[in-house]
Amino acid sequence: MFKSATFFHIANDFVLPPLEALEEALQAAPFLPCGATQPESDGWVPPRGNKSTVLAEMVGRQLILRLCTERRPLPSSAVKAAVEERIERYKQETGNERVPSKIKKEFKEEAILDLLPRAFTKRSTTTLWLDPVNKFLVVDSGSLTGADKVVSYLIEALGEIPNSGPGILVKPVQTTMSAGASMAHWLASREAPVGFTVDRDCELKMPDDQKSTVRYSRHTLEIDEVSQHIASGKVPTQLAMTWNERVSFVLTDMTQLRKISLLDVVLDGQQEKGKDDDGFDADAAIVTGELSALIPDLLEALGGEQEEGGVAAPSEGAQALKPMPEAA
Repeated sequence: MFKSATFFHIANDFVLPPLEALEEALQAAPFLPCGATQPESDGWVPPRGNKSTVLAEMVGRQLILRLCTERRPLPSSAVKAAVEERIERYKQETGNERVPSKIKKEFKEEAILDLLPRAFTKRSTTTLWLDPVNKFLVVDSGSLTGADKVVSYLIEALGEIPNSGPGILVKPVQTTMSAGASMAHWLASREAPVGFTVDRDCELKMPDDQKSTVRYSRHTLEIDEVSQHIASGKVPTQLAMTWNERVSFVLTDMTQLRKISLLDVVLDGQQEKGKDDDGFDADAAIVTGELSALIPDLLEALGGEQEEGGVAAPSEGAQALKPMPEAA
């Protein structure tokens, strides 16, 4: 269910809205395929898949949502060729060798509108999980930009519910120690934090204009060479790890998780699904249960969350999320 995780902290006074009200707000913004000249379309889809019509799923006390995005990507080479063709035609018709920038811009817009209906569409979905107890919001995205987009759509949906009250803050988690510095310490000291092990994949990058990079794949990292790279100034940007022999993942220098995988000890404990069970509830309960325990342990390994007014400046990704009245 989650292959990546970008997580946000929700203010402690957040109140989960009534499920019926949230469902109605999401149903007002469902996913619709791109129109003929529409470059992108976004909207909510059922987390359970096409057999369901419910957009807001509660599993235990965890809220699961899913945003669908469809794009019509245009190759830049195709757009460039179409624009150049129009420019040549313009020169021949007017006798002018110089084409004003305004005309070029119009040609580009015309070319895009002409090419869009012939472009193939690409569709993707992103799962969002909101934990109202631990005040975390987790997005199945490996980039902050992609996660911010999904969070923005959630905020927009919540804002459509009447009497929503004042907004509260949703911001990317910031830790006392940066993930990059922490990973460098673990590698150099050859000592992982409690509950974690360092696996066999790593990327180190020099933080300069050259961005010289060293990657290790399925290779032991307990070697002097790794320590030497760190001593020379290279910073770990990705590090494969395992938590409590239950979940493996790759930690990035942006404090995001990628390549999340539940290990056999977790999956073997999953009971056999019934004939009428699509497996969604079991999968959601297992994944959210494991991540609910993993995330606090990881944040503790990174020195804990920064207190308000800490050294680091507030993230530009911070957004307002409106609290909703409790269900009657």
